[in-house]
Amino acid sequence: MNKDITAADAGSWQLGDLTVHRIGFGAMRLTGSAAFDLGTPRDRDRSIAVLRRAVELGVNHIDTAAFYFSTLRSANEIVNSALAPYPDDLVIATKVGPGRDTWGEWTTARPEQLRGQVEENLRQLGRDHLDLVNLRMLPGMAQYGTVSDYVGALAELREAGLIRHLGLSAVRAEHLAEARRIAPVVCVQNRYGIDSRSTDADDLLRLCGELGIAFVPFFAIAGEGREEGAAAAGHDEELLAIARDHGASPAQVRLAWTLQRGPHVLAIPGTGNPDHVEENVAAGALRLSPEELARLDALGRA
Repeated sequence: MNKDITAADAGSWQLGDLTVHRIGFGAMRLTGSAAFDLGTPRDRDRSIAVLRRAVELGVNHIDTAAFYFSTLRSANEIVNSALAPYPDDLVIATKVGPGRDTWGEWTTARPEQLRGQVEENLRQLGRDHLDLVNLRMLPGMAQYGTVSDYVGALAELREAGLIRHLGLSAVRAEHLAEARRIAPVVCVQNRYGIDSRSTDADDLLRLCGELGIAFVPFFAIAGEGREEGAAAAGHDEELLAIARDHGASPAQVRLAWTLQRGPHVLAIPGTGNPDHVEENVAAGALRLSPEELARLDALGRA
């Protein structure tokens, strides 16, 4: 990695009144080998080193959640241990809606239970407020309340000072419209990538840009539950050729493509490997030509 490249080279965006660099860091993979694996935990010291290296390289947007844990490892605890006392410009985003009990079984919160999830994140992170809370919508939540019910509960916590800004995750355009009638929304976090997008997803990305709302793709490099290098077998030859032309990795090209979808698009690649942190940050300085972008766009439409 060019020693002069930092996360600032990807540009910046405003999450409400908070400025973040467009290359951030997703904490999910710090805890184990897969997304929600309860198997062998990662080496804790290595995970702490990864986070500290990310911040050294200018990353100031960390995405985490209380339900990111494996045996012996909690993403929030690792974030706390690695980075507290937190830098003034560091923005920590977390998620509520889904939950996991102490045995790792999934649960779904009712609107009135969101306060408990927010407080759990506060305790684990050692903070008195959360910079950004994303409401992760799940199909099973409809039995307990509407989007308005859930957003309304979080809006009350925002008024109480426990939350600074609100976002949405795994939502459609109609969810965004409903939520915005209740409270300001600063970001939408959805699954999105070169080969994991639809016309509706592209339309929502554009809509967010028109509204001045950040769009934050997850799993932009690899699929859910896969190591960041494990998706290599799925790289298209067209993508590999572009990577060779730039002397870059396929993952870096995927990240560069993601960031060039619009100035409001943020990336939160996750890794447990210090070398991959540097590669991901360097991708923020990679610029693809219009012709290369068109070739990559065509992969998702095949």
